[in-house]
Amino acid sequence: MPTAETLLAIDLPLSSAGAPLPHVFADEGKLLVAYLIDRPNPSFDGTNPRSVSAVTTNQSVAILTADPYLAFQFGPPNDEAISGHRLYGQGLRPNGAFEVLNSSWIASLEDANRVHSSHRPELFSDYRHLILTFHDSTLEFIAESFSSSLHEGAVLPTLMEAVGHRAPVHHINPVRFLDRLWRRS
Repeated sequence: MPTAETLLAIDLPLSSAGAPLPHVFADEGKLLVAYLIDRPNPSFDGTNPRSVSAVTTNQSVAILTADPYLAFQFGPPNDEAISGHRLYGQGLRPNGAFEVLNSSWIASLEDANRVHSSHRPELFSDYRHLILTFHDSTLEFIAESFSSSLHEGAVLPTLMEAVGHRAPVHHINPVRFLDRLWRRS
């Protein structure tokens, strides 16, 4: 009989409760996630909310890197529907970071891989199932390891820099260009 899944809170920079603006970059080997972290403004009195976008500068941005990773999913549930997640009863909550121990997702991936002629169950033994819950979405991923770092700037340019993409040097300000691009959508 398989061991039941359990949830363990992990220490990662907490996302902003209002607008964390998570952005995900993934290829077949590397997963990067950029999001605004929770840095309350002591002068905020609740009456003058401000709007931020992926190109708003002077923000505190966390970059989470999983290299390599095995799989990820990004989308629902949001903070208002988190109680519908199968791990809610185990302690899953909004704006948090968690590890799933005895992950059924990892077990299902290992089981599906059994048809491979070179399959060995131990190939999956070092993988970890992580969950980050944001205001409007949830990210789950499976990786052997991950790291996080803190940066000051804007979410999208910070993520692009972490990916290794440098904006071409032109006479256009890339932050203004991206801001205009985001406002059109």
